[in-house]
Amino acid sequence: MDCYTANWNPLGDSAFYRKYELYSMDWDLKEELRDCLVAAAPYGGPIALLRNPWRKEKPASARPVLEIYSASGVPLASLLWKSGPVVSLGWSAEEELLCVQEDGVVLVYGLHGDFRRHFSMGNEVLQNRVLDARIFHTEFGSGVAILTGAHRFTLSANVGDLKLRRMPEVPGVSSFLQMAVSFTYRHLALFTDTGYIWMGTASLKEKLCEFNCNIRAPPKQMVWFVLDEDSYLVPELDGVRIFSRSTHEFLHEVPVASEEIFKIASMAPGALLLEAQKEYEKESQKADEYLREIQELGQLPQAVQQCIEAAGHEHWPDMQKSLLRAASFGKCFLDRFPPDSFVRMCRDLRVLNAVRDYHIGIPLTYSQLVLRRLYPLAIQICEYLRLPEVQGVSRILAHWACYKVQQKDVSDEDVARAINQKLGDTPGVSYSDIAARAYGCGRTELAIKLLEYEPRSGEQVPLLLKMKRSKLALSKAIESGDTDLGEQGLGEDEAGNPGLSKGLGWIPIPPYRPAVFTVLLHLKNELNRGDFFMTLRNQPMALSLYRQFCKHQELETLKDLYNQDDNHQELGSFHIRASYAAEERIEGRVAALQTAADAFYKAKNEFAAKATEDQMRLLRLQRRLEDELGGRFLDLSLHDTVTTLILSGQNKRAEQLARDFRIPDKRLWWLKLTALADLEDWEELEKFSKSKKSPIGYLVRENRRALPDVFPPSSPKPFVEICMKQHNKYEAKKYASRVGPEQKVKALLLVGDVAQAADVAIEHRNEAEMSLVLSHCTGATDGATADKIQRARAQAQKK
Repeated sequence: MDCYTANWNPLGDSAFYRKYELYSMDWDLKEELRDCLVAAAPYGGPIALLRNPWRKEKPASARPVLEIYSASGVPLASLLWKSGPVVSLGWSAEEELLCVQEDGVVLVYGLHGDFRRHFSMGNEVLQNRVLDARIFHTEFGSGVAILTGAHRFTLSANVGDLKLRRMPEVPGVSSFLQMAVSFTYRHLALFTDTGYIWMGTASLKEKLCEFNCNIRAPPKQMVWFVLDEDSYLVPELDGVRIFSRSTHEFLHEVPVASEEIFKIASMAPGALLLEAQKEYEKESQKADEYLREIQELGQLPQAVQQCIEAAGHEHWPDMQKSLLRAASFGKCFLDRFPPDSFVRMCRDLRVLNAVRDYHIGIPLTYSQLVLRRLYPLAIQICEYLRLPEVQGVSRILAHWACYKVQQKDVSDEDVARAINQKLGDTPGVSYSDIAARAYGCGRTELAIKLLEYEPRSGEQVPLLLKMKRSKLALSKAIESGDTDLGEQGLGEDEAGNPGLSKGLGWIPIPPYRPAVFTVLLHLKNELNRGDFFMTLRNQPMALSLYRQFCKHQELETLKDLYNQDDNHQELGSFHIRASYAAEERIEGRVAALQTAADAFYKAKNEFAAKATEDQMRLLRLQRRLEDELGGRFLDLSLHDTVTTLILSGQNKRAEQLARDFRIPDKRLWWLKLTALADLEDWEELEKFSKSKKSPIGYLVRENRRALPDVFPPSSPKPFVEICMKQHNKYEAKKYASRVGPEQKVKALLLVGDVAQAADVAIEHRNEAEMSLVLSHCTGATDGATADKIQRARAQAQKK
């Protein structure tokens, strides 16, 4: 026990730190670490080295070589550097190597030295050059921060979605020569040009300490530790990795569970359980004494849990086994200890020990296995840990496929076939994502072949558009039925209906396939007008959708489409809409209507043509009426025009207009009746009623079916009802007396003469009419009338 804690070093009174060797580094370095730019990825990630020939004190003798090693020193890649001077190296969260050049260009390489892409940090950085740079990680992704020669900061919080931000100028920033941020981004250390080191919170609001180290030259690295000249520090979540030419070590705080078990003279339950298990293996009775002591204190479950937890923090398998044996020994004396934590720890340690192997060289976690292209081992680990297929094997196979498309020495046909045979219909694998990687590698034909295996046609569309294969994308979009694909401006209204927010406002799109609409916009910009129209003619659904778009945005294009298809019916409708939407002068509107009428004649739609010509005549007449009478007539309907003339006292003009446009007498009578009643011209109304026999009657229930648009169901009694509507009972009674016998009772009830209505009903001996009158009798006022009807009913029944 004492030997095990020999490498523990106390820090104050509350914590111990220990350092143990991860690997003995056998890499064959051609340069000293001090002469290289070095970047090591966290979480046991790889190490990148680039000999720095741009150092002023050491002239370059040859082109530098960029080398990538695993954490154990196994070579992964090596390539001759042919680009510009590099200021800084760093790894992204996806373990892509970012090389920041002096001119602000950032080159991105894969784990195995394959070039991925490049981007620039802007013109200001290019002009002022890069003084220093750092790669950092946040919840948004991996970012790059640049300090320019003008001592200004430029950064991007996510290199995957590059958005440059120029930070405000920091006064006195030139006095800080080195800066270090803690792994958790909570603390900051600054090294000044006077040799002072300031440590505090990252917000700069709280100072932890400040001291003078009496060194003016800036250190090579600052990671909160004093470092050896030929070593490199890699901050981790729970410690620091330290590697040199010969060794790779890990320095960290001793976890609480390990400290309680292994510290000298510890009486923690875990320590007693470990001793009990060792004594048990020796067949010593002391095992029983230790075990009884733990049980008397009721701490056996805590002891088991301590041993399980401590095993997870130990690097050496022998100590892991010793702690797990102790935990297993303690579990035997517990009735209901849940086994999940023990089983899970055994599985995790087996995986961690496998990936810590020198040939794999990942000293912390198994999550980065896939990036090392150790696909069989990664799949076995996923199956061993019983991860869901979508989270485990599917992701590994997808990554393998993305690597496969980069093998340019294999034909497109062979690569596509191999990927399909391996992946098949594996859930969670997207062929479109793999095709996108192939396209990114310059293998367009391979990308198209891979897209053929994508079962969701809508997923194929975005990449096909990116590859300028818009016609194929249109066919796939029509097949897809995808209602989620969209682009800028495409969305849904409050009711969830797809549409385009652009120009004149909201353009509704049919609920099927807004993907088609997206492709159409690309095709329109990509092809010339003739080819675009020809493509649409071969796709009827796409043509219909584009016409709908043109109705809101491009009317002239819509007219050209109708002309090309000789669609005279739609062309006529187009000119009618255009006559009202675009033309304000009466002459222009009439000309547009004439064009529409000609189109309708060509379409052999004589009804529409005649109706359009009638509208032209009405427009000319309305303009003439406005010139002669004043007032507003233009754009009124035919009925409203007649009504306006009657209200203006122009009865003869109204009758002439009715004759010219063949308005039926019944409809004209109704229009005139309504207009005179609105004017309350009762004398003229009475003259009108006597001019000839009314074609609409006085109670016209029988005429409603003939003229439903003239006599709505709620208005069966023109003269009588119109007068009552104007609260003129006197005039209403005049017309009630002229109603025929079959409508007499209803007319009398309408004007409120219940007694006379009862007399007429009794005289007619009509049971239905008597019942109708009784339903209108109310209270004492009509009591005598009701009795009279009841007596008449009784007499009728006796007979």
